[in-house]
Amino acid sequence: MGSVAGLVLSYKKYKSPFGAQKIDVVALVLAVIGWVLAVNSQLLASLVPSYVSITIGVFLIAMVLGMRPGYGRYETVTGFAVAAVIWILRTVLT
Repeated sequence: MGSVAGLVLSYKKYKSPFGAQKIDVVALVLAVIGWVLAVNSQLLASLVPSYVSITIGVFLIAMVLGMRPGYGRYETVTGFAVAAVIWILRTVLT
Protein backbone atom coordinates (compact mmCIF):
# COMPACT_ATOMS: atom_id res chain seq x y z
CA MET A 1 0.00 0.00 0.00
CA GLY A 2 2.73 2.45 0.96
CA SER A 3 4.83 1.81 -2.12
CA VAL A 4 1.82 2.28 -4.39
CA ALA A 5 0.95 5.54 -2.61
CA GLY A 6 4.57 6.69 -2.96
CA LEU A 7 4.60 5.82 -6.66
CA VAL A 8 1.38 7.74 -7.30
CA LEU A 9 2.64 10.70 -5.26
CA SER A 10 5.95 10.84 -7.09
CA TYR A 11 4.33 10.57 -10.55
CA LYS A 12 2.07 13.50 -9.70
CA LYS A 13 4.89 15.56 -8.21
CA TYR A 14 7.75 14.86 -10.62
CA LYS A 15 7.55 14.95 -14.39
CA SER A 16 11.10 13.83 -15.21
CA PRO A 17 11.92 10.11 -15.03
CA PHE A 18 15.08 10.51 -12.94
CA GLY A 19 15.51 12.72 -9.89
CA ALA A 20 17.92 15.56 -9.63
CA GLN A 21 20.44 15.57 -6.83
CA LYS A 22 18.27 17.63 -4.50
CA ILE A 23 16.45 16.58 -1.35
CA ASP A 24 12.66 16.50 -1.34
CA VAL A 25 11.49 17.95 1.98
CA VAL A 26 8.21 16.00 2.08
CA ALA A 27 9.94 12.69 1.37
CA LEU A 28 12.62 13.52 3.92
CA VAL A 29 10.03 14.18 6.65
CA LEU A 30 8.17 10.96 5.76
CA ALA A 31 11.40 8.94 5.82
CA VAL A 32 12.62 10.35 9.14
CA ILE A 33 9.25 9.85 10.85
CA GLY A 34 8.87 6.38 9.32
CA TRP A 35 12.32 5.15 10.32
CA VAL A 36 12.05 6.61 13.82
CA LEU A 37 8.66 4.95 14.33
CA ALA A 38 9.85 1.61 12.97
CA VAL A 39 13.23 1.41 14.68
CA ASN A 40 12.40 3.23 17.92
CA SER A 41 8.88 1.95 18.49
CA GLN A 42 9.56 1.53 22.22
CA LEU A 43 9.77 5.31 22.61
CA LEU A 44 6.01 5.53 22.09
CA ALA A 45 5.11 2.27 23.83
CA SER A 46 3.33 4.12 26.63
CA LEU A 47 1.09 5.95 24.12
CA VAL A 48 0.44 3.37 21.41
CA PRO A 49 1.24 -0.34 21.06
CA SER A 50 4.50 -1.20 19.30
CA TYR A 51 2.78 -2.95 16.40
CA VAL A 52 0.83 0.23 15.58
CA SER A 53 3.89 2.47 15.47
CA ILE A 54 5.88 -0.11 13.50
CA THR A 55 3.03 -0.50 10.98
CA ILE A 56 2.75 3.25 10.48
CA GLY A 57 6.54 3.55 10.22
CA VAL A 58 6.83 0.81 7.60
CA PHE A 59 3.98 2.40 5.62
CA LEU A 60 5.82 5.74 5.58
CA ILE A 61 9.13 4.07 4.66
CA ALA A 62 7.42 2.22 1.83
CA MET A 63 6.01 5.51 0.53
CA VAL A 64 9.51 6.91 0.17
CA LEU A 65 11.06 3.70 -1.15
CA GLY A 66 8.21 3.22 -3.62
CA MET A 67 8.77 6.52 -5.40
CA ARG A 68 9.83 6.69 -9.03
CA PRO A 69 13.31 5.37 -9.79
CA GLY A 70 15.89 7.93 -8.77
CA TYR A 71 13.74 9.58 -6.10
CA GLY A 72 13.77 8.96 -2.36
CA ARG A 73 17.24 7.45 -2.05
CA TYR A 74 18.91 10.24 -0.10
CA GLU A 75 15.83 10.77 2.02
CA THR A 76 15.74 7.08 2.98
CA VAL A 77 19.41 7.02 3.96
CA THR A 78 19.02 10.23 5.98
CA GLY A 79 15.92 8.92 7.75
CA PHE A 80 17.65 5.66 8.62
CA ALA A 81 20.71 7.51 9.91
CA VAL A 82 18.60 9.73 12.19
CA ALA A 83 16.72 6.70 13.54
CA ALA A 84 19.98 4.81 14.09
CA VAL A 85 21.52 7.71 16.01
CA ILE A 86 18.42 7.96 18.21
CA TRP A 87 18.49 4.21 18.82
CA ILE A 88 22.20 4.23 19.68
CA LEU A 89 21.83 7.20 22.02
CA ARG A 90 18.82 5.61 23.69
CA THR A 91 20.65 2.32 24.09
CA VAL A 92 23.88 3.83 25.41
CA LEU A 93 22.27 6.36 27.75
CA THR A 94 19.85 3.95 29.41
